[in-house]
Amino acid sequence: MIKRTLYFGNPAYLKTKNEQLVITLPALKSGLSEEVRSTSIPIEDIGIVILDHQQITVSQALIAKLLANNVAFITCDNSHHPTGMLLNLNGNTIQAERFATQIEVSLPLKKQLWAQTVEQKIINQSLVLKQQKQGDHGVLFNFAKQVRSGDPENFEGRAAAYYWKHIFGEVSGFLRSREGDSPNHLLNYGYAIIRACVARALVGSGLLPTLGIHHRNKYNAYCLADDIMEPYRPYVDTLVCEIMLSGKIGDDISTENKQQLLQLPSIDVIIDGEKSPLLVAVQRTSASLAKCFEGTQRKILYPQIT
Repeated sequence: MIKRTLYFGNPAYLKTKNEQLVITLPALKSGLSEEVRSTSIPIEDIGIVILDHQQITVSQALIAKLLANNVAFITCDNSHHPTGMLLNLNGNTIQAERFATQIEVSLPLKKQLWAQTVEQKIINQSLVLKQQKQGDHGVLFNFAKQVRSGDPENFEGRAAAYYWKHIFGEVSGFLRSREGDSPNHLLNYGYAIIRACVARALVGSGLLPTLGIHHRNKYNAYCLADDIMEPYRPYVDTLVCEIMLSGKIGDDISTENKQQLLQLPSIDVIIDGEKSPLLVAVQRTSASLAKCFEGTQRKILYPQIT
């Protein structure tokens, strides 16, 4: 069963009772009854929780149960952008063994895994351009086929320069930047959701999301998540293209935009020739990575845009 993504954008009190997440809303002037104001959701059905209001109160007991169920718990700042994430510290029964294997992985293997990651990311970017009928997708496809171990020629960066120049054809001079102009804010929001999905899956596979195969930053606790999410980014880009075509976009992220982006974990993707929800595909990706670290598998499973 696909886990649910819960988004809270209004004042609320969240607690737990009988293995349920109990949601209580403040009394409204319309005089709604207690039955209408309160609802509950089985904790075992939840995959991601996003808190996007400064007047949300959460009980410690609920946080503990959510983390024990390997729920990614995300908080947003005053500008409604995801700013923090809590994850289970004990997400797998053989976690210590997996950590040791991950720490000891050789540099050549890391470079090979990064090359696989970059190649699939560029292929997916090429397919997005093809779908959107922007630029020459063949340019990126040729880049992807030239990626070598460790990507010493930086085909990832060269592909990104071409991709961002063409993907939003109607947006003249678009520059991809976290603090940049629209639709950067939509991309940031979508990427944060994907990052949470990936980090959650890595923990569930007994891996430490801090130790990357390519990304290295002493201030980043999710280097491995940032590595593994790369081929998944184009799914966000596709959805943002759809939002832009609908014309329902502004300088702020509307409730409707958020609702669309929050569907990302449940969209269908093709991985290893099979259709599956993105959240499940991410779990397969992380499980395959763990096998690569152990030496029982040579290739990471990534989805491909169709």
